[in-house]
Amino acid sequence: MKKEIEAKITGRVQLVMFRDFVQRKSRGLSLLGFVQNIKDGSVYVVAQGDEESLAKLVEHLHKGSLLSRVDNVKVAWRSPTQEFRGFTIVY
Repeated sequence: MKKEIEAKITGRVQLVMFRDFVQRKSRGLSLLGFVQNIKDGSVYVVAQGDEESLAKLVEHLHKGSLLSRVDNVKVAWRSPTQEFRGFTIVY
């Protein structure tokens, strides 16, 4: 059964290839959704897929990209709220 997460990641997560990192990991896990920078300096992620793949993505979010520093990852699990085609970066 498909699930969805909504995540907000704080720390040094902008200008460090974090969105590309999230997109690459999500696509590798066959997840759908998007990632985008938020004006407050955080990154926002909505991802859909099976629970195991989403849990792996959450682990990746905690680790972060090579140049990032993740201070906090706030995750909410829920039923899917919309349909996605692929995993995109929202600019």
